[in-house]
Amino acid sequence: MSVTKDVSFADAISNKEFRFFWFSELLNRPVATVNGDRLGKLSDLVFHLRDPYPGAVGIYLEHGWGKPTELIPWDNVVDVGKKTIVVQPPGGTETYPAFVDQPGWILINEHLMGRTILDTDGRRVEVVNDVQMLESKARLIIIHVDVSFNGFLRKWGLGGLRWITDKLIPWRYVQPFSLEDAVKTDTVSLSITKEQARELPGEDLADVLEMLSGEEQEAFFSALDPEKAAESLLHAEPRAKRQLIEDLPKERAQVILAELSIPQLADLFSVLPHDDVTELMQLLPEENAKRIQQLLSDREARARDLMSSDYLVFRQETTVGEALQNIRTSRRDPDVISYIYVVAEEGQLIGVVDLRELVLAADEAHLADVMSSSVVAAEEDKTREDLEEIFAKYRYRMLPVVDGQDHLLGTIRYSDLIQPEQEK
Repeated sequence: MSVTKDVSFADAISNKEFRFFWFSELLNRPVATVNGDRLGKLSDLVFHLRDPYPGAVGIYLEHGWGKPTELIPWDNVVDVGKKTIVVQPPGGTETYPAFVDQPGWILINEHLMGRTILDTDGRRVEVVNDVQMLESKARLIIIHVDVSFNGFLRKWGLGGLRWITDKLIPWRYVQPFSLEDAVKTDTVSLSITKEQARELPGEDLADVLEMLSGEEQEAFFSALDPEKAAESLLHAEPRAKRQLIEDLPKERAQVILAELSIPQLADLFSVLPHDDVTELMQLLPEENAKRIQQLLSDREARARDLMSSDYLVFRQETTVGEALQNIRTSRRDPDVISYIYVVAEEGQLIGVVDLRELVLAADEAHLADVMSSSVVAAEEDKTREDLEEIFAKYRYRMLPVVDGQDHLLGTIRYSDLIQPEQEK
């Protein structure tokens, strides 16, 4: 089963030639040869630390009673069955060679399971309850560690009692360490580089920033482009928001704030010291500053205060092809084009088309033929609480705002109204 060509996680997924395994489910699984001879039970798995993912070296068998350990090379593994792991028999001998430590090797059960994960400041974060592996083209690699309670349940054979979502940390963010170093400590560390973090979604970026402090945090935040910096600010905890804003140069602050909507800015300013808010307000257009000030001073903010003018609107006689061409050339943010709105000549809202439905419709069809005329809209005087109830009931990504005569005034995005803290 030797493999000469390296296979990446992404390649394996795209080729659909893969299987996932939890280490807890392989632990103590019987190991037997293709001839039916039982060799023992899987005591551990040995991996070689290398980028980007550690690759399996072999199966570690520990027999006890003074008997020597065995290491079955992963190339000799024929099949990882649900009940038994089948391997080739040892060539010319009764047993496989004893395990001998090599530089860069690590044992999952010995050096990962149950270990405490520390952040870059040395603070305790989570405990490794399980390790997820990917098998593809005869190669087995480590891809995640699971720190959720589900991993704990699987470890004790109760994997069917799935209570919560698995909480997985990608391997590339877990600091690799040698087997020699691992025996000296019961902890592992998070290891996140700037290059890797730039690819993370906003909520993960916020987590990374919260792990850092002082000059490290400031340097990392300054390395992000304005869009990513704004996204991470949106998802950060209040304490981190205040830290990030405190020493931000005015020029840098201005371009970052320009990436945020009015409701997002109001939520950001609501957790900042008064002096910082005053300075940041001066960097915004006067009209935006007034709207934000109104939101900050009015707990019963209305839909007209929260709405955005950034949306796509068409007349009902517009064809699907014309609408799609307009969308392709508009360079709008993807969140803005979740829906397109259809209005009558006088500007009354008469229909809505989900982008997913639009791309499936014939180019020559008119929007009047594909739109839904049952439009859920928010009246301009609806409060934030009213809007949250509408979003919770219908689960739309965006709501149109209308006046008493159904004229379309603007839209409110779910991501603008419901802040990350409310969803945790």
